[in-house]
Amino acid sequence: MPEVSMVDVTGKPQVYREAEAYGRIRLKPETVELIKSGRVEKGDPLQAAQLAAVMAAKKTPELIPLCHPLPITHVESEVKLGHSCIEVWCRVKTTARTGVEMEALTAVAVALLVIWDMVKKYEKDEMGQYPSTAIEEIRVVRKFKAS
Repeated sequence: MPEVSMVDVTGKPQVYREAEAYGRIRLKPETVELIKSGRVEKGDPLQAAQLAAVMAAKKTPELIPLCHPLPITHVESEVKLGHSCIEVWCRVKTTARTGVEMEALTAVAVALLVIWDMVKKYEKDEMGQYPSTAIEEIRVVRKFKAS
């Protein structure tokens, strides 16, 4: 079995790169209404998620073994409320020798986890479980590399 090691990108040129990731969290419609009306006890989960996305993108190499530390030049996130879900998109940009897909995916995942944390009190059933809450479809939707 081969040993685990970081990929050597020393010889690759630094070029502009960006990646966009997407994910969503399914919530009870009542929870979405609480968010819309600003009645979540912990504060605004959408603002917290957007801040968490930026922080997570910057911390990705500390969380994912063998992921190269990159000079992140920009992170933007967008959240959209649906009837029974919240969708999150994150775009990460850099000029580096390797791409930023892991940073974009990490940003989305952490943003969704922050939303779950902030609304979990409203999502629990009488047994303290989360029968309808789910994080879904985290994926890279687009990546770009300048030639």
